[in-house]
Amino acid sequence: MRPLRLDMAGFTVFRDQTTVDFTDADYFALVGPTGSGKSTVLDAICFALYGTVPRWGGARGIVNALAPSAAEARVRLVFESAGDRYVATRVVRRDGRGNVKTAGAGLQLMPAGFDVTKLDTGMDLADLGEALAGTPAEMEQAVLDAVGLPYEQFTSCVVLPQGQFADFLHAKPATRQQILVNLLGLHIYEDVQAKATDRSRAAEAKLSVVEQRLESLSDATDEAVAEAAGRLERMRELAGAVESAVPGLRSARQAESEAAGHRNAVDAELAALSSVRTPLGVSEATGAVTAAREAAGVAAQRVHEAEEAEEKVRGELAAAGDPGALRLALDRRTELQRLVEQEEWFAGKVQVAEVEHHDAAAAAEFAHGHHLGAQQLLEQAREQYREAQQQDQAAALREHLVAGHDCPVCEQRVDEVPPVPPGSAVEVAKVAGQVARAEADTAEKRWKERDAVARNVAHDLERKRGQYEHHLSRLAEVRAAVAVLPSAEALQQRLAEFGELQRKLESATAGVRAAREGHHQAQAVVKAAEDQQRTSWRTFDEARDGLARFVPPPADRDDLAGAWAALVAWARDEHGKRLGARSEAETAVATARQATQRAHAAITGMFTDAGLAVPQAAPGADAESTLIRSAAVAAERAEAFWQRLVERRGQHRHAAEQRDGLQREGRVAKSLAGHLRANNFERWLLEEALDLLVDGASGIMRELTGGQYELMHDKGEFFVVDHHDAGLRRGVRTLSGGETFQASLALALALSEQLAGMSTTAASLESIVLDEGFGTLDATTLDVVAATLENLAARGDRMVGLVTHVQGLAERVPVRFEVHKDARTAHVERVGL
Repeated sequence: MRPLRLDMAGFTVFRDQTTVDFTDADYFALVGPTGSGKSTVLDAICFALYGTVPRWGGARGIVNALAPSAAEARVRLVFESAGDRYVATRVVRRDGRGNVKTAGAGLQLMPAGFDVTKLDTGMDLADLGEALAGTPAEMEQAVLDAVGLPYEQFTSCVVLPQGQFADFLHAKPATRQQILVNLLGLHIYEDVQAKATDRSRAAEAKLSVVEQRLESLSDATDEAVAEAAGRLERMRELAGAVESAVPGLRSARQAESEAAGHRNAVDAELAALSSVRTPLGVSEATGAVTAAREAAGVAAQRVHEAEEAEEKVRGELAAAGDPGALRLALDRRTELQRLVEQEEWFAGKVQVAEVEHHDAAAAAEFAHGHHLGAQQLLEQAREQYREAQQQDQAAALREHLVAGHDCPVCEQRVDEVPPVPPGSAVEVAKVAGQVARAEADTAEKRWKERDAVARNVAHDLERKRGQYEHHLSRLAEVRAAVAVLPSAEALQQRLAEFGELQRKLESATAGVRAAREGHHQAQAVVKAAEDQQRTSWRTFDEARDGLARFVPPPADRDDLAGAWAALVAWARDEHGKRLGARSEAETAVATARQATQRAHAAITGMFTDAGLAVPQAAPGADAESTLIRSAAVAAERAEAFWQRLVERRGQHRHAAEQRDGLQREGRVAKSLAGHLRANNFERWLLEEALDLLVDGASGIMRELTGGQYELMHDKGEFFVVDHHDAGLRRGVRTLSGGETFQASLALALALSEQLAGMSTTAASLESIVLDEGFGTLDATTLDVVAATLENLAARGDRMVGLVTHVQGLAERVPVRFEVHKDARTAHVERVGL
């Protein structure tokens, strides 16, 4: 991976839009004061690719991506990897609740020849090429495919951040081995072994299926095919013979059907003639109609008489006068008596209310006078209190003092309010005023209560006087109306007479209803008798019409019983004449049936001779068509069976070929998986790679330390051999800070220089950036480190970068990115070539 351009906005200290152009920067340095933002440039590269930064402590530290008070941060990285150019973009935003989340992420493969300098500064997730990822979840695998390294190994081999420079040196053997597996692409052998195992298992599974298929096709032999062909020929012969014989059977059935039809026609005629019977009750039908009509006439006369009686009573009732007026006059007499009795009661109520009103008014007047006296005493007490305050002003002022506040006279802080001296005139006057106030309040309350009672009593007196006056007015009106009316006894007698006439009318009306009901019932009887007579004639007509083809004699329409008797006698004579034709028809049917049975037996014998069951026609189906269809179906089935056997014989041969091929494929895959299963080949490759890595790092370390140290490994662990101490072997964890830096740098350079040529995957170590420890080196060692880095960069096959604030080292680097920070944001300026 080789960075080409980095754009940042709102990212940690880079608040404003900042672009770092790495074009042609094969050997560069990020320089600047401590805290200016040098390491943040490397953080942005890691963040754009992996969404996190080593010193954040994991993905949850994403809140550190935002510049102070910024709501959004954008980072975009354009880089090359294995000859292709990619652009990775990440956007982080802070929501209204202060939570920081990734708002957008994407990785795109840029088209060939795209001018990186023409990228917009907005860093939108625009269409810059083929989209490889569009969400944070998709970015992880897409970046791994493009760069070839996961995050942990990227920060151990490409961008070596502060605090993690020695991770590869101090890593556990298993972790270091996994890094080398990814760098060298040795997992391809694991994939080959897994695929070989899968292919062997798949071949075994397919072989089992093919063998089962062969077992199921074991009946598809040449002998079976020949036997099926012979049966097909026999079934075809049967179908032709049945088709030739069926027309004769059909003709025989037709003759039998015609004979049976003639016989059935004779049977139908005999049945129709023998079914003629005289219905019951024919003789009584005519007499019932006459009797019903006479009874209906009598009922009509009764209705007329009842209606005349009712009309007479209605005339008498109309002459008797209006009963409503009589009842109203009697009600007036009754109301006058009631009003006279209530007059004395209303007068007594008014007298009692007047007495109560007088007593309540006197009590209220007395309470009001007492209230005025209490008010005068209260005013005297207030005047005495004011006089006491003037006489003893010091005691009066104490009431206005508050602990913790200043005195309004001397303006000194009052820590504690002094009590009023006992017997003070102010205190005595104050108590007297409180007593007077209480008496005045009590007197005022008592006066208001009694005044309210007096007003309520006065209102009640006015209401009762109004009721009494209304009663007297109504009494006068009723007396004037009753003066011109008859006496109560005369009114009651006239109402009794009217009631008697009303009862007579109700009785006459009930008689009319009974007569009308009887008339309706008589009419219903007439209608029923007439309907019965008509029904009898319809029955006769239907029976005679059913015999119309035999030409029955004419009927007398005035004598229903006679007409039935004549028709029954004629039908009996006709039935006797047709009995001889019935015997002849039955003989013809038996002869035709025997011919049909002989034709049918000849055809069913064909099916039996062919070894088939005799087909049975379904209810309602044509028997001859069933025979032809059954023979044709037998031939079709025989042909289908023969064709299926031929196809299965071909499938059996193809399955046998598949079985042989799968057996060969399974043996090869199983053998390859067995060779790779023990991982011996991969282990040997790892040991060779580690030997080359340690050998290269050892040479670099001897150069860095003037021949004092060299690096070695034993069972996956790193050791340093000190030639200034009789070749003492020391563990790498016992090295000092400067010695650890030298060993880590030697390993990092060896990783970058040697393993890139051994890698078989997309993990191409096209760059290395160091952010650690140059300030701990002495001048001589620093010069050796600088020369080593210059030689590495001069080869031109990878980018070399370093982060330092050592001025002497920075001046030897041809391209420098000077980082400085003002009160608002950090800035990056490219200096040099």
